[in-house]
Amino acid sequence: MTVITKAILTSAFSVALAAGAQAEPYRIGVLTDMSGMNYDLSGKGSQVAAEMAVEDFGGKLLGEDVEVIVGDHQNKPDVGSTLARRWIDEQNVIAIADVPTSSVALAVQEITRQSDTALLISTAGSSALTGASCSPSTAQWTWDTYALANGTGRAMTLQGDKTWFFLTVDYTFGHALEADTAAAVKAAGGTVVGQVMHPRETSDFSSYLLQAQASGADVIALANSSGDTMTALKQAEEFGITAGGQDIAGMLLFLTDVHGVGLDIAQNLTLTTAFYWDMNDETRAWSERFGERMDGKMPTMVHAGVYSSVMNYLKAAEASGQAKSGSEVMETMRGMDIDDFFNHNASLRKDGRVVHDMYLVKVKTPEESEGPWDYYKVLRTIPGDEAFRPLDQSDCPLIDG
Repeated sequence: MTVITKAILTSAFSVALAAGAQAEPYRIGVLTDMSGMNYDLSGKGSQVAAEMAVEDFGGKLLGEDVEVIVGDHQNKPDVGSTLARRWIDEQNVIAIADVPTSSVALAVQEITRQSDTALLISTAGSSALTGASCSPSTAQWTWDTYALANGTGRAMTLQGDKTWFFLTVDYTFGHALEADTAAAVKAAGGTVVGQVMHPRETSDFSSYLLQAQASGADVIALANSSGDTMTALKQAEEFGITAGGQDIAGMLLFLTDVHGVGLDIAQNLTLTTAFYWDMNDETRAWSERFGERMDGKMPTMVHAGVYSSVMNYLKAAEASGQAKSGSEVMETMRGMDIDDFFNHNASLRKDGRVVHDMYLVKVKTPEESEGPWDYYKVLRTIPGDEAFRPLDQSDCPLIDG
């Protein structure tokens, strides 16, 4: 056999082998909390929401299969970073979604920035993610600390709650939420009379609540989340704080938090959210589909945001023809209308902030609720341009000028 014949046969064999080989699927990595305090508000529900988006999109991107994988970052930045790097380098992950805990999200954002991988943030809320730490491959989809502050903080101050005391969780998210809320309170004519920091996953808030109670502030603002918020609310009830005339502001409350503490404790709390399952026919239809996979549990704003972010990422990736360049997909998305059950006529800004309406809601009393998960009354729709930090006030280095 001649060398030329051998070369031809080898080439033909290689082509046949390549044609018969299965291409590795594109993967969406849901990086979430599967074992800690954020499990109910994100966790398995975020995985389910991402899977629903991939299925509804048709399961393929640019002709290749798309799969969802999930990882537990344990609310630790080093664990989250390691998982993200391994996914991108070894498992063909083209986008990372959800990412509870701002310190984890900021660490993961550095990995995705270096690799030009899409980061679709739904749970982490520090406004720094689209501020000084912004990235061209990131979209912060659902909420941020500025929007919560501008919603709840401004509304309560304008209605007469002029003095505020902050009970703040001592890490990136808590610091950002307190700072943004304090600024909104002062802009509305209020004052901050004190604050106290607490570690994450605190079981005893008695000393912190006593300081807040002794301050005489109109509002005790809980600048924390999930398990910490629920524990603080329960213990505030035991101390008779609201019975004594002070208001409690849960600066970040999820539907699952209200469900966890019950309407007896959560009733009449004012909060800001990006989504409520029972707002209209579209939200109810999607939420009922979600609930069928989650034993009747209704979605939080995070779950709805994960679905919307993954679906719109897939649309933009298909339109751009670029599955692996997060920055190019985001640039394509900036030219698209983002319109679904979660947000209408929304847009992705250059700093990575998705601008959409937010909602000021009040928790129903037990008498007003018609059953499980019927918890909110919508008081006001906050237009996106009002809810989120104006672009001309951003310190994102991607903004020209």
